[in-house]
Formats: sequence, C-alpha cells, structure tokens
Amino acid sequence: MAGVKRKGVAPNTVLGIDHLVLRVKDLAASIAFYRHVLGAKVERQLQTPRIVQLRIGESLLDLVPGGRGRGSKGAGANLDHFAVRAGALDPAAFARRLARYGIVPDQPKDRYGAEGYGPSIYFHDLDGNMVELKGPATRPRIMRGKR
Repeated sequence: MAGVKRKGVAPNTVLGIDHLVLRVKDLAASIAFYRHVLGAKVERQLQTPRIVQLRIGESLLDLVPGGRGRGSKGAGANLDHFAVRAGALDPAAFARRLARYGIVPDQPKDRYGAEGYGPSIYFHDLDGNMVELKGPATRPRIMRGKR
C-alpha cells in the first residue's frame, strides 16, 4: 500500500510522532481534561473499537477506555512520560488551569527537547500518566553527525 509521497523526503524517513494511544479509566473526563488543559480538539470518534482521537498540534492523542494495555510483553507499563510542545509557556496560567482538576504541576525547569533546551513543566493527567508541556527552545538543539 503506497501512501502520498512528500516531495524531497526519502521513503521511510521519520518526520515526527503521528499519534500516541492512552488507555483511560473515564473517557469523558479525559476528553474534557485534554481539551481544557492542552487545547485538544476532538477530531474523530469510533464506537467499534471505541476510540476518541484528539488533535494536538500536528499529532493525535488517541484515548481508549480501559486499564493497562493488552499487548504482549506488558504493553502499557513502559511509558515514562510524553511531551507536547507549546508555542509559549505561562507557568502561572497553566497551574491555574490544572488546579481545576486538583493537579499541582512540578516547577518549570529548563530541559532538552526536540528543538533544544527550553522551559518545560511536568504534570500528571487524570489516569496518572506523566505529561510534559514543553515551551520553545531558548538554546538550540545539539546537532550531531552533520556532514
């Protein structure tokens, strides 16, 4: 099955994260949480299999009802955290947004991400998943292997 080719991009070149799938205890509460906290928009819903796909920037966050993953080798037990990129970071305003859910974020720190070093904030979602809100880079990324 051939997809649409992108001009100037070699086949099988990874361009970024397409989607992430989270199993959640309360689908409606998680949809409301990600809409309010990260500005996610419901893009698509299926009843069978039950899935809600939220658009966050250029990627999708898929929410499915249930507990731990059902795949092989302990699926669902090896995600440390996932990070979403923000255009700008206002830690106080973001903390107020999370307070509505009784969540207190970690203090902002300068961390390395896809664009380089910049501010980020860790917090837990309603199901205990660690999420990182990553602000824009203040120092450029490390360029290795340039030819």
